[in-house]
Amino acid sequence: MATPFSRKYKCKDGELPVVCNIAADSLERDLADFSAYSPKFSQTRLIDFRTYIEKVFEIVLPQAEIQLQKVITERMNGTLDSMTDAANRLSGYIKFSHTDHTDFGITLLRKAINDGDAEGGIKSLQTVIVNIANFKEALVQQGLTEELISVFATAREALKVDKAEQTKIFNNRKRIVQNNLGLLNGLFDQLNEILIAGKILYKATDPAKLQEYTFEDLKKRVRRASKPGKKVSKDKGEDPAATDEK
Repeated sequence: MATPFSRKYKCKDGELPVVCNIAADSLERDLADFSAYSPKFSQTRLIDFRTYIEKVFEIVLPQAEIQLQKVITERMNGTLDSMTDAANRLSGYIKFSHTDHTDFGITLLRKAINDGDAEGGIKSLQTVIVNIANFKEALVQQGLTEELISVFATAREALKVDKAEQTKIFNNRKRIVQNNLGLLNGLFDQLNEILIAGKILYKATDPAKLQEYTFEDLKKRVRRASKPGKKVSKDKGEDPAATDEK
């Protein structure tokens, strides 16, 4: 039996209301069948279910927070992208100086830029900064300037500040979600009743509709729809909905 601090549902917190929204659409379409099966499935029940879904959406995916996260992510990606030219210039100075002890972390930095990986960018920039300090005299002789050196340090600090802000937002959202698990579990209980009835109604008569009332199929549908088609930040801590399955 689930405690107030354990999840009844085996999906990410942010996926639960999305799954429920799909189920609500199916229920609305098939409401006549459900009502004929049991009076508990009424128009009022459907309205209440949708209202409950909206409450949970505001807990796990509040719109203001989503927009703030988006702004921070875009800013971090912009910081990473701005490092491409600096990395190319430094790479040239390394080649000119015949300093082959290391690539200075530039390979990892370029990977972080391509992946939109802020955490990887912070780590690789630290490596770059340390190596610049270690071989500064040889690199300056080839044209390295204090201005270019400061570009790497400034980018690292900017990424650290944005990453810390995102982590703070994410951790606060996790606490709010944890404190409202009873509400989320209650939504799942309502969903489960709909799925049980849907399986009873369509298991022997309509395989296509049966899938629409199967939790695993609904979860797969949500995940397929949410797969990114372009570069996004890969830092998991940014996403308040990305709680691991329990």
